[in-house]
Amino acid sequence: MATDPIPSSLFQSAVFDEYLDNARMHAGHYLRRLPDRHVAARAGRDELLSALRMPLPQHGDEGGEVIDLLAQQAERGAVACNSPRYFGFVVGGAYPVALAADWLVSTWDQNAGIYAISPLVSVVEEVARQWLLDLFDLPRESGVGFVTGCQMANFTCLAAARHQMLRRAGWDVEADGLQGAPRLHVVASAESHVTIDVALRYLGLGTRSVHRVETDAQGRMNADRLRKVVASIDGPMIVCAQAGNVNTGAFDPLREVAEIVRERGAWLHVDGAFGLWARASESLRGLADGIELADSWATDAHKWLNVPYDCGVAIVRHAQDHREAMTSQAAYLIQTHGEERDAVDWVPEFSRRARGVPVYATLRALGQGGVQDLIDASCERARQMADALRTADGVQVLNDVVLNQVLVRFGDDDDLTRAVIAGVQRDGTCWLGGTTWQGKAAMRISVSNWATSEDDAERSVAAILRVFHALHAAAGTA
Repeated sequence: MATDPIPSSLFQSAVFDEYLDNARMHAGHYLRRLPDRHVAARAGRDELLSALRMPLPQHGDEGGEVIDLLAQQAERGAVACNSPRYFGFVVGGAYPVALAADWLVSTWDQNAGIYAISPLVSVVEEVARQWLLDLFDLPRESGVGFVTGCQMANFTCLAAARHQMLRRAGWDVEADGLQGAPRLHVVASAESHVTIDVALRYLGLGTRSVHRVETDAQGRMNADRLRKVVASIDGPMIVCAQAGNVNTGAFDPLREVAEIVRERGAWLHVDGAFGLWARASESLRGLADGIELADSWATDAHKWLNVPYDCGVAIVRHAQDHREAMTSQAAYLIQTHGEERDAVDWVPEFSRRARGVPVYATLRALGQGGVQDLIDASCERARQMADALRTADGVQVLNDVVLNQVLVRFGDDDDLTRAVIAGVQRDGTCWLGGTTWQGKAAMRISVSNWATSEDDAERSVAAILRVFHALHAAAGTA
C-alpha cells in the first residue's frame, strides 16, 4: 500500500527550523572544540559500525535523532581535517564565510548545470571565474570550470588538450574516438602527481607510454632533458609540468619549459593543485614565473582558498577548445547561445553542486590582500616548523622549504621515521602523514589552513620532538 506523500505544509511548519537549529548547534560545538581537540579519530570501523549500522527501518527514525546520532559519532570518528594543527596531505580548513556560503548552497539545492535552472549560480560562477583569472594573472579570455577537485581539473584540461592536438592532426576525437587516431604523445615529469596518470587513463591515452623526464634533487623537471625528449618525438604532443611538487613544494622551471614546448608546437598543461596559489602572493609569485605561458592550468580551491570540499578549478587558455571538449547538448535542454554561462560547457558533469558559490564568497570577503595573507602565513608557519625541527639532533629537513611543504626524517632511519609518524598521529596534538622521498621514508608536513597560528606550529613541533625523543630513547635502551 502506497504511503501518503510528505505534506507541503512542512515548509510552513517549524520542522526546517528545528533540524537546522539542531545542526547549527552541533556544528558550533564541533567548531569551538577544533583548536584544542584531539586531531586524530578516536574510533575505528568496528566501533562506528556498531553505532551506525542497523536494518533499514520501515518507517524511519525521527529526523532530529538522526542528526544527533551523526554529530555524536563525528566527535569520535571524524579526523579533525579542518583543525589548525592538521598537516596531512594538502588539506585546507573551511574559512568561515566559505562554510556559511556552502550552507546556503545546500539550502538553495540548485542543479548548477545550466543557466535556465539557476541564473543566480551561473552569474556567481561567471564573476568568480573572472576574479580567479585576475588573481592568478592568467589570460582573461580563458575558459574556467568548477569541478570536484584537481583530479577532474587535470582531466578537463587534458581533454581540451587532446581535442586541440588531434584536431590539428585532422582527427575529431569527440566524434571518432581514439581507434585509428594519430598517436598523441604525452611527456610528463618523473615527479608528476598521480592524478595526471589517472586523467590519462580516463582519457584513453594510457600511462605506459608516457615519456618521463628526469628531475633534480627537489623534484623539478630537468629542462635540458625535456628539450632532448621533445626533440626525439614526432607527432602531436602534450607536455605536463608541475607548480608545487606534492612532497617538496618545488616548481618546475616553467618559463624555460614553456619556451621549449612552444617551439615544438605542443600543448603545455600545468598541474598547480596548490602551487598555482603562489601567483596570489607578491613574495612567492616568482616561483611560478612563466606559468602564464601555458595552455591550461589545474588547481584546487578546497586546498589553499580554504573553501569546503569539494572544489577544483580547470582553466584553459583556448576557451573554444575547452568548450568543445566538454559541452553536451540535447533537445530537451534549454541552453544559452548568448552571454549567459552554462556550466555544462566547461565541466564533465551536468548535475552538479553550485561549488563556485563558496569561491565567490571567500574571494569577495578576503579580497586580493586577504588571499595573499592566507598564502604567506601558511608558508611562514611551514618555515617556522622546519627551522625548529632541523635544530634538533637526529632530525633532518630534506627539502628546500620554498612553499608550504616540509619533509622530515628522523635518525636517518626508515623504521624510526615511520614510527615517529605513527606516534604523532596517536598523540593527537597534530596530524601529519608520511611519504617516500628519493628512496627514503619521510614525514610530510603540509600547512594549508587559514587558522594555523605560530602557537599551533610551536605546539606541533613540541609534540613531534617529544614522540621522537621517546622512541629514540626506547631504541637506545632496547
